[in-house]
Amino acid sequence: MFASFTAALGQLTDRRFLRVLLLGLGLTLALLFALYTAFIYLIGWATPDTMTLPIVGEVGWIDDLLSWGSILLMIALSVFLMVPVASAFTGFFLDDVAEAVEAKHYPGLPPAQGTPFFDGLIDAINFFGVLVAVNLLAMIAYFFVGPFAPVLFWAVNGYLLGREYFTLVAMRRIGRQGAAAMRRRYSGRIWLAGVLMAMPLTIPVVNLLVPLLGAATFTHLYHKTVAAEARAS
Repeated sequence: MFASFTAALGQLTDRRFLRVLLLGLGLTLALLFALYTAFIYLIGWATPDTMTLPIVGEVGWIDDLLSWGSILLMIALSVFLMVPVASAFTGFFLDDVAEAVEAKHYPGLPPAQGTPFFDGLIDAINFFGVLVAVNLLAMIAYFFVGPFAPVLFWAVNGYLLGREYFTLVAMRRIGRQGAAAMRRRYSGRIWLAGVLMAMPLTIPVVNLLVPLLGAATFTHLYHKTVAAEARAS
C-alpha cells in the first residue's frame, strides 16, 4: 500500500497527471460557481426589494444581507463538496491516469479494455451521490463520537474511496464482475489503502490531490495484487 502511494506521489509531475488535475479542478470550480450563481438568482427572485418588519418598519437591505450570507454559506459548502465533486470529475479521466501509470511502471501490459464514456459517467455520478449522502449521515454521527470523529471520517471515506477506485481501476482489465470478486477477496487491504487516501481529506488544498492520487495508487495496488496472485499460483 505504502509503496503504491509513494509511486503515485512520484508521478505527480507527469504531464498527463497535471492535465487531469487541472481539468478536474477547473470543472469543479465551474460547477461550484454555477451553483452559487443559481443560488444568488434564487435569493433575488424570492426576496422582495423592501420588507416591513415589526418595530423596525420598512427595510430594503434583507436581500443584500442574504446575498452576503450566501457567500459564507458557499465557502463552507465548497469545503465539503470540493472533494466529492473533484472525485466525480476525476472518475471521467481515470483511464488517462491509469494509462499514465501503466505506461511508466508496467510497460509490457496489453491494452486495457477501458471504460465506455457513459458507463464512466454513470459510475462517477453514483459515486458522487453515495459520497455526499454517506458523509451527510456521518456528520450526524460525529456529534456522538466526540474526539473519535476523525477516525470515523477516515473509516467511512476510506471504505468509499477504496471500494470505488479499486473497482474502477480493475474494471478496465477484468470487467465489472471480475473487479467485484477481486475486491471482495482483498477487502481489508483495499479498505486500509482507502483510509490512507482519506487522511489527507482533512488537510485543505492537499485534499484536492486525493482523487488523482487515489486513481494512481489503486492502479499500482491492482497490478501488484495481480502479480502476487500469479506468483502464488
